[in-house]
Amino acid sequence: MAKESMKARERKREAMVKRYAEKRAALKEAGDWEGLQKLPKNASPVRMHNRCKLTGRPKGYMRQFGVSRVMFREMANNGLIPGVKKASW
Repeated sequence: MAKESMKARERKREAMVKRYAEKRAALKEAGDWEGLQKLPKNASPVRMHNRCKLTGRPKGYMRQFGVSRVMFREMANNGLIPGVKKASW
């Protein structure tokens, strides 16, 4: 389980990315690289980190499902993910 402070920091980054998205696009289109440099660092979508939607775990993230590999395995074993069969894991 991720710390609440880490999850809160990630939510803050997401909000900042949304807030500056239009401004970043306009500056990129105009080719104003100095203007982009003046924006806050956390306004860049590259700085966001994928986290498991259920636990907040940053490692072993499966993009297709939006959860970590650990939660994917638990959900598959409980039959919550249709079409997934247990092989030898």
